Amino acid sequence: MSFDPQEKFALVTGASKGIGRGIALGLATAGWNIGVNYRSDQQGAEETADQVRKQNVDCHLLQGDVGLADDVQHIFQVVQESAGRLDLLVNNAGVQTWAPLLELREEDWDRTIRTNLKGTFLCTQQAGRMMKSAGGGCIINIGSGANSVPFPHLVDYSAAKGGIEQLTKVSAVELGPLGIRVNCAAPGAIEIERTKLEAPDYASTWAPETPLRRVGQTGDVADVVVFLASEAARFVTGQTIYVDGGLWTRGGPWPYE
Repeated sequence: MSFDPQEKFALVTGASKGIGRGIALGLATAGWNIGVNYRSDQQGAEETADQVRKQNVDCHLLQGDVGLADDVQHIFQVVQESAGRLDLLVNNAGVQTWAPLLELREEDWDRTIRTNLKGTFLCTQQAGRMMKSAGGGCIINIGSGANSVPFPHLVDYSAAKGGIEQLTKVSAVELGPLGIRVNCAAPGAIEIERTKLEAPDYASTWAPETPLRRVGQTGDVADVVVFLASEAARFVTGQTIYVDGGLWTRGGPWPYE
């Protein structure tokens, strides 16, 4: 599928479900053409694409593992050939392992760091090169409360998300002179398929701990991403915005202990 060269194009990694799908839909509603990246969940990616196209924008499926350099190079090659431009990259793809520090397997650590942190690096690098040639662009990384608060039993995830926050800052400093803004949106307790598996009633577990007394929805994160990608945020870079209803400002407690 080819795209109108006058329309802006956004690539959202890990967009087959959850927060990634919500971001893709939020951007589509705001008029962005969307590239839906997925690793293995083709059905989920197609469902996202169907919902995106209902917003009267173009959508392209982009299969590939963001933790593999060859896959990432191919994804961005397809973007260049199909869309001819990249105005926004949202680094959302991520995995986690639920295990205590002393029991976490090396292969699980490697998988999470490779996907979450290395994947953000590889995609940022490719996007930065495309955006440099085009004279600018925007990159938004999806962080977590784990950027600043340690999550017990989520050792690999916390390490990766903390790294993403620092990667956001150094990327903003280096890429700013090229007209590329880099920011991080860090969700709190967001109710999606994965998080609802963490507790019998996820919303009732986390809402009392959140100052706004509710859990977040994917649209809450998407709205912040749309803002950061917009002209309204033209002088904002290197920042982390917590989309958490005040949860991590309060700083706990951790309800799973």
